Amino acid sequence: MDHDTRPESGPLTRRAVNMLKAVGDGRAQLSLGCEPDLYVDGLPCCDQATARTLGRLGLIAANGPGRPGELVPAVVTDEGLTALAAPEFRFAG
Repeated sequence: MDHDTRPESGPLTRRAVNMLKAVGDGRAQLSLGCEPDLYVDGLPCCDQATARTLGRLGLIAANGPGRPGELVPAVVTDEGLTALAAPEFRFAG
């Protein structure tokens, strides 16, 4: 039986959806680098693996350039907005 709950293994988890919502609410920043870290409300996100997956899937991105390690605002991409608009995610949280 497959218990893999990472977003790339199937539908987005509730945690991934809530992370997308935090980014969409303007509450998140990304540290720039080859594997950026997500910060929500100024604190490092507890699930960096999911945050990085959201980036690899093209659902979140940095809102501008910067130096490696610098924190920049995170934004939800068009693909991320499409994912959030799915009926099953409208009331997740």
